[in-house]
Amino acid sequence: MLAYALFETAIGRCGLAWGEDGVIGVQLPEKTITATRTRLLRHCPTADEIDPPRHIARAIADIQALLRGEKKTLRAIPLDMSGVAPFYARVYDTARAIPPGATRTYSEIARAVGRADGARAVGQALSRNPFAIIVPCHRVIGANDRLTGFSANGGIATKLRILQIEGWRAQEPELFEALT
Repeated sequence: MLAYALFETAIGRCGLAWGEDGVIGVQLPEKTITATRTRLLRHCPTADEIDPPRHIARAIADIQALLRGEKKTLRAIPLDMSGVAPFYARVYDTARAIPPGATRTYSEIARAVGRADGARAVGQALSRNPFAIIVPCHRVIGANDRLTGFSANGGIATKLRILQIEGWRAQEPELFEALT
């Protein structure tokens, strides 16, 4: 059975979908609740909206805590990556190791997964990340603290907001003043 729930966070209403083998999708807030639900259901069009079971409620509570600024890694949340390409799964596993408040570059992730010249491929994988926030694609940045490549509603401004909630400090903060 596939199911989903919508829940409030410090950045707006998010969604989480799950099946028997773990989380299959997370959706960051869109402009409307209907849009959030619609984007989440791309991962699981037959899912039913239900009250989450205990382990999913715990995952939701951890996501909410992280988005309030608590240092939660979310690494214990089981993900169902059965529909994810092997390279993407390696990228997602590597990104999950980045702690809150820290960042890595696309090139660093590429080297970590054994494709030293694969920064663009990493960017492609992260742009298709169905597990946003649990797989913290927002913590992957360009060289020299350059914020690039965030497909969530609000784009780079949302990426910066989440990073700031987590306690990240840019090396050159004046570059980001216009976004806040």
